[in-house]
Amino acid sequence: MKIIRKKAEISAEIQLLKAAGKKIGFVPTMGALHDGHKALVERCVAENDVCIVSVFVNPTQFNNVADLEKYPRSLERDAEMLQKAGCKLIFSPEADEIYASNELTEQFEFDFNGLDTVMEGKFRPGHFNGVVQIVSKLFQLVQPDNAYFGEKDFQQLAIIHHMVKALNFDINIIDCPIVREPSGLAMSSRNERLTADQRKNAVEISKVLFESRNFAAQMNPNELILWVVDKINKVPGLEVEYYEIVNSSTLQSVDSWSESAVGCIAVFCGEVRLIDNIRYNS
Repeated sequence: MKIIRKKAEISAEIQLLKAAGKKIGFVPTMGALHDGHKALVERCVAENDVCIVSVFVNPTQFNNVADLEKYPRSLERDAEMLQKAGCKLIFSPEADEIYASNELTEQFEFDFNGLDTVMEGKFRPGHFNGVVQIVSKLFQLVQPDNAYFGEKDFQQLAIIHHMVKALNFDINIIDCPIVREPSGLAMSSRNERLTADQRKNAVEISKVLFESRNFAAQMNPNELILWVVDKINKVPGLEVEYYEIVNSSTLQSVDSWSESAVGCIAVFCGEVRLIDNIRYNS
């Protein structure tokens, strides 16, 4: 397995792979890898000739500088996991290799068609501009046939699908199910920052979401939102930032269960912000 730091070197590798007719799979990550990432990589390995993983903590998608500084970085451990999973190449550049100085100070502009104004976009302004900025750059460099993303970041995944169409990338976006800990807690790099007590409390997020599906027949979406928020806020140490039930394609709020609905949530567990989601119908 190779670890590449430079754009010129990754481009040269891609040219060789393309010339050899290899099907390229790609998993973009910010490192601090866990079994959720491992599942993406293993699927990528199984479905392509070559699996490439990027490990890059992208500064332009953090609207909170402290959050960027606290984000765990562990390339050596990540590389060990990736090698065992069958990854052939890691692309792990420094920020100045990816961005010109003005790109780090000026917001990337993109027409999200309204997908960025709700949920995460409402509470993390500029976040998705940074996501589209880095993923589009990585797609141009890696030129994958298939790219793999987890459904835990549901809004991000919808935006990636929109970006691929808007920018005419010839890439298949593969949606991969949420991977959960045995307790039900959605796997996240942020879980490493939870204390033992916080982790026990955080488990209640997924428990309440799963339980809420039992009440969908008795409540409309707005009533169910209030029920979920109230139940989670009663758990010690948890505070809901938002819970919205939205159309799975447009991400706009739904008033009835006639549409394909997904419940998306962000919860503070102490200072750690956790997200999760659940489908109510398909």
